[in-house]
Amino acid sequence: MSTDTDTPGGDADTAARSLAHWSEAGRAEMEAFYALATEDYRQLALAADWPTVLRAVTHDGWRVLDVACGSGKFPTALDRYTDLSALPEASYDLLDPSTFSIAEARAQLRPPFSAAREFAVTLQELPADAGPYDVVWATHALYALPPAELAQGAEQFVRALRPGGLGFVAQATAQSHYLAFYDAFRAGVRDRTPYTSAEQVADALRAAGGDVRTQTVEYTSGTADRAVAEGFLQRCAFDDAVSLDQMEAAPVLGDYLAGCRDASGAYTFQHEVMLIWL
Repeated sequence: MSTDTDTPGGDADTAARSLAHWSEAGRAEMEAFYALATEDYRQLALAADWPTVLRAVTHDGWRVLDVACGSGKFPTALDRYTDLSALPEASYDLLDPSTFSIAEARAQLRPPFSAAREFAVTLQELPADAGPYDVVWATHALYALPPAELAQGAEQFVRALRPGGLGFVAQATAQSHYLAFYDAFRAGVRDRTPYTSAEQVADALRAAGGDVRTQTVEYTSGTADRAVAEGFLQRCAFDDAVSLDQMEAAPVLGDYLAGCRDASGAYTFQHEVMLIWL
């Protein structure tokens, strides 16, 4: 992948920057991001009756594939906000091009999830002998998937799922903070490959033969602490070289951020997340 940080790049540009920030060197930035973004996963854990949903596809020896597993915040939220204790043990495979992320996610797993295989690759590169899985999910995981490779990624996602299994993707819509912010960042600060939206992912999964249904979850997150806001927004852009002051002064992006602040200067970010079920 290209490691170019500033010039308008090809499809790999945003993906490369994302991968570079999922590392030990990016831990402080990652922790600053999750000061607010942990809410994303709490919302996902509360958005469905997960014990019932999973019970419908589980059996002895069931298998899960966590696509772009990140730091394991989704299984952590399931452990905290739901009760999966009645489910049999699952072999939990971790896929992420970042070995740092795989190690982070593995350390977070609790029963019924038991860490199994590791794939330090992108979804597009999932080995042919992986799967089939009873559950394949990708939670806030596909934003940096290059547009030119989205169809291939969707085909791999559908292929990995066994007939009658459960596929689940949680992705922000084009109107949600993550995409609206990055579009404004690209327009006002640096021109980069756009993030992939939930609408694009759903269309690609349908084109790959997935039986797709969707629902939308809306919520807010925010802070009056400028240091927290800065860390969160830098991670949203995978760019810790641009300060909050610089973002607020930038064309386009400054206007977007002004619309996220109240009279006291506190930030509130509006999220709209599509839950894509297969």
